[in-house]
Amino acid sequence: MTDGMARVETCDLAVIGTGPAGMAAAVAAAELGLSVVAVDEQSVPGGQIYRNVLASPVAARLGPDYGHGAALAAAFDAAEGISRRYGTTVWTLSADGEIGLRGERGDIVLLRAKAVILATGALERPMPFPGWTLPGVMTAGSAQILLKSAAVVPADGVVLTGSGPLLYLVAAQLLDIGVRPGAIVETTPGANYRAAARHWRGAAHGAATLLKGLKLIARLRVARVPMVSGATGLSAEAGADGAVARLKYHCGGRERSVACSLLLVHQGVVPNVQISRSLDLPHDWDAAQRCWRPRLGEWGDTALPGIFVAGDGGGIGGALAAEEQGRLAALAAACRLGRIDEQERNRRADAPRRALAHHLAVRPFLDALYRPGDDAVVPADEVVVCRCEEVTAGEIRRCVVDGCVGPNQVKSFIRSGMGPCQGRMCGLTVSEIIAAARGMPVADVGYYRLRQPLKPITLGELAQLEEVAQ
Repeated sequence: MTDGMARVETCDLAVIGTGPAGMAAAVAAAELGLSVVAVDEQSVPGGQIYRNVLASPVAARLGPDYGHGAALAAAFDAAEGISRRYGTTVWTLSADGEIGLRGERGDIVLLRAKAVILATGALERPMPFPGWTLPGVMTAGSAQILLKSAAVVPADGVVLTGSGPLLYLVAAQLLDIGVRPGAIVETTPGANYRAAARHWRGAAHGAATLLKGLKLIARLRVARVPMVSGATGLSAEAGADGAVARLKYHCGGRERSVACSLLLVHQGVVPNVQISRSLDLPHDWDAAQRCWRPRLGEWGDTALPGIFVAGDGGGIGGALAAEEQGRLAALAAACRLGRIDEQERNRRADAPRRALAHHLAVRPFLDALYRPGDDAVVPADEVVVCRCEEVTAGEIRRCVVDGCVGPNQVKSFIRSGMGPCQGRMCGLTVSEIIAAARGMPVADVGYYRLRQPLKPITLGELAQLEEVAQ
């Protein structure tokens, strides 16, 4: 806590998030002469995908894709014209670019930016099933964060379940550090393979990406890691100590199980739309990825002038695509602020656009292959959906029977989405449950109305900001 007054600062461009999109955007904007403030809650740049990339004790073991982020992070650290605010939380953002920042020691800053790029990245999709709240059950991405940040290595007894490329990547990285997974229980529906085949011709342009995935799977097979495909009906069971001890699932017409002391779950990633939602920007339902994404123009521009979105926060495309989107958004911001004209903007955008098209060529194939099935996103009545408020799927369905037509009414009735995560962990599932119960598209059901502050603050800190804002 601090007992001083908040202060006001200004800049040309604020970049929220220092993952691949944010770092690339900040560097590109600074090179064009803009004064840039880059903000991140982490203590170092990299975002989730390149977390701690410049200092990770196991960086050499995490593969060339992770290593690619080191060059980007080094360029970001070396660039002039960027004020880097690590360990800093964005708890409010207005439509005109006023940003409330809170530092690690409680210092409050009102940052007035002429343009803002939201590079907030992605969140792992919630994957509720019986037992997913047990001790010892965590997301695959969380395990990867522990590995990158502090070289925390799990003991034997690790099982991975769910769907998506990250599942195989994390399993391979565990192998590289000497931990052999007990099994990979994959839930991709069989129909997805047929759907993905229709996009094979376009996916060939992303052959390098597909080859990486095939190599990961081959490595796991050579290491004799048991792999199960087409699993449904997941449930985790506790042992005598109350922690997870076994994963049960259905496959091949019968129930099976595998023992585990750590269960890593993953069902893909979805855009982090908390800030863009709080600005009341238009969002569209992405049926291919079963998630919401902000409605964007070709430069990442939104319905609010001067507010841009770059990277996975605008739709899942991967780290390399996010870099190029960050550069394009920076060019658009520089043009808007008069640093370059449209002709120069378009000329500089040619190379990033070609690279972006190349990196996104494989997405229709991957989106079709790893689109989650109903079994993964519409859980049974007894399953806890909102972990903060301990609300079950059955309670949500009863609200629909009682007349609730959307997530916001359900929130008012039973508090789902009102906990510390503000719906990050339950929002998509709540919308899917309501849509299924009402027999209508998720797009018509909608999503939570999000309100600021985006993160918890004290009344004293809020008062400081109000005083300097006047």
